[in-house]
This record gives sequence, structure tokens and C-alpha cells, in this order.
Amino acid sequence: MQFIPAEARLREQTLVLDNMVNVLTLNQPWQQHGSVALQFPRWTDGRAYSQAVLLRCRLRYAGELIATGDVLADMLPLLRRCGFSAAQLRADQSLQTAHRVLGWQASVYQDAPGDRAAATP
Repeated sequence: MQFIPAEARLREQTLVLDNMVNVLTLNQPWQQHGSVALQFPRWTDGRAYSQAVLLRCRLRYAGELIATGDVLADMLPLLRRCGFSAAQLRADQSLQTAHRVLGWQASVYQDAPGDRAAATP
């Protein structure tokens, strides 16, 4: 997973979607963008996880998915399993902790968009 500094601006061509947007009702504007940013207004609001899974699984979006907003290091394993490829951590989060959290591999019972095994045909 790639990390974007909290103070950095996203690339101009990045499509930023509010977490209240139903991605299934959009007329595929994400296909024109190399990256889509999904927002977490609070770490307890998980709607962006659902948006990521829909984009990856149902809509077959293959570009970069970026988690932005109130993103904590503890969220990274689930972000990866939902198909996020990058995260813009909250300013008070440690990059060292983020790498450590991603190094821990839990056992899982089902495939997910971010699993390496699920991604291979």
C-alpha cells in the first residue's frame, strides 16, 4: 500500500467522491480517472469501505483507490482487503506504525478485492 502525506494535495486528475454517493448510480466517470479518492469523514464511518468493494468487484475499477480523511493506521488491513491501494493517513498517525500494522497477516475465510490470492485468475 502506498502512503500519501497528510499535508499533500491529491493529483489534479483524481476523482474525489463523497462517502454518501452511490457509486452504482454514477455514469462511470471513474473509468476516465487513474485514481479515485474515497472519503472517511470519521474513522467510525465505514461507507467508503462499501464504495471501494463496489468499485473493485461490481464495476471492475482497476485504477488507484485512495482512502482520505480520518484514516488511522489500525484501518489499513481492512482498507487493503476492500481494495484500497493508497491511504492518506491522518496527520497524527505514525508511518512506522502503519507499516507494522500492514505486516501483520490475519487468517481470513473468504476472498476480498485486496487479497493477492483473489486477484490471480
